[in-house]
Amino acid sequence: SMTNTPTADVERTVAQVGSIAREGADIIRLTAQGKREGEALGPIMKELRNQDINTAIVADIHFTPEIAMMAAEVVDKVRINPGNFRTSNGELSRLIEICRRRGVALRIGVNHGSLAKHIIDRLGDTPEGMVESAMEFLRVCVAQKFKDVVISIKASNTVIMVETVRRLVVAMEKENMDF
Repeated sequence: SMTNTPTADVERTVAQVGSIAREGADIIRLTAQGKREGEALGPIMKELRNQDINTAIVADIHFTPEIAMMAAEVVDKVRINPGNFRTSNGELSRLIEICRRRGVALRIGVNHGSLAKHIIDRLGDTPEGMVESAMEFLRVCVAQKFKDVVISIKASNTVIMVETVRRLVVAMEKENMDF
């Protein structure tokens, strides 16, 4: 499930996570769109653990790599969008190192409609572009021997989504990726 409280509101977010956890959720996502939300993650996690709420918490990072790194220091999984993150400047490598050190999983969430400019320029907003977006990030994970990775593919058009997933499986098999 995913909270709908403002993540920067620690008290309300902790209350909602607690309510969702008591209903049996195994994983709860929180959005972390900016610095205020990122800074709230530590106090949220501390209060959840103080209340003996141990449901896995995922920080859904929208735009800022620095917030992803901040989140990786405290949550159980970090979700990034390759359209908002770069591999070329070492941002992803730094995030992977934090995740590895803490035992945090990384979710690479590829969304049709929000691919990186260099992917759009080369392949367009297509299944091929979505696959290349995921593969670019997976290659960095493989090079760093980091396997605590989850891939999600999302498109409002189910035909595009299914085609993308099928192409991604083929691409991963071709490069012997055994996540």
